[in-house]
Amino acid sequence: MTDDGGALSGDNADESEDEIFTIDVLESDQGERLDRWLAAQDTGLSRTRLKQLITEGAVLADGKPCDDPSFKIRAGLRLTVMVPPPLDDTPVPENIPLAIVYEDSDLLVINKPAGLVVHPAPGHSRGTLVNALLFHCGESLSGIGGVRRPGIVHRLDKDTSGLMIVAKNDKAHQGLSAQLADRTLSRHYRAFVWGKPNLRRSTVDIPIGRHHVNRQKMAVNQKNGRTAITHYEILEMFGDGVAALAECRLETGRTHQIRVHMAHIQHPLVGDPVYGIQPTAAAALLKKGRYEPEAAAAIRAFPRQALHAGRIAFIHPGTGAEMAFERPLPPDMERLLSLFKSIG
Repeated sequence: MTDDGGALSGDNADESEDEIFTIDVLESDQGERLDRWLAAQDTGLSRTRLKQLITEGAVLADGKPCDDPSFKIRAGLRLTVMVPPPLDDTPVPENIPLAIVYEDSDLLVINKPAGLVVHPAPGHSRGTLVNALLFHCGESLSGIGGVRRPGIVHRLDKDTSGLMIVAKNDKAHQGLSAQLADRTLSRHYRAFVWGKPNLRRSTVDIPIGRHHVNRQKMAVNQKNGRTAITHYEILEMFGDGVAALAECRLETGRTHQIRVHMAHIQHPLVGDPVYGIQPTAAAALLKKGRYEPEAAAAIRAFPRQALHAGRIAFIHPGTGAEMAFERPLPPDMERLLSLFKSIG
């Protein structure tokens, strides 16, 4: 029994397996917020870690994933917390080239290439941005965010290219994280999307949460999702409505936010392997747009989501100066732009 009455049992599994806690909710716990209540149980986990597990779908309510930290528990509910084993080692420094756009004693701005994983995770223990940063910055790198995410203020998906800020000390990390939270840190992306949006400029304001079936995906989730706001503007159209180049500005920073929001309004990103359109649908669009077979095949074969973080702006956490950085489309997206323009 824990101090507030919840009944808890823990299965100390083999190191290669999840550690599982099963907790029964008592009458006196009715209406408590899930993350707060779990933090009061005898799991040895912090509220921050529990919140992360909840959003990752690792907490079950009567056997069903519950990914909303603010969920109100009820008497008689059986909660299962599945804690994955820790990764074997702390990240090691690796001499991986970095495209540094700006650097001072407080922070770095990096132009991340597509294909580079930001921080170590199962299946990607080496060769990440964090490994490169540890080599470049040494012991000065901020440890806030966990041992495996030192200095990381925000992240980009593996196959998204573009600008990222990295903090080099605790004060900078705290200041930049606060700007991320209060939305004074702005991020602008360029994306190629399928189809012709009805509105040239609009806002998608729809909550995003874990997909109710596939826990590796995100989805629009009105019931259990978190606030997600994406502003977009169509910059250029191609092939009489086949596709468009859009600028997207994030007001919030949910996992896969732009990809999920644009797919929700029926304009998924070109090349997106998770939220994109079927190959037959892409082929039909390109044929309708009268693209030459070679160009159409090259567009369909684009190997990643066509998304680039092209601009970032923030207030320097040390000097208070307003700073902004921009980077053009990377070569693969410039090539995609040329392909889409290949028809008049």
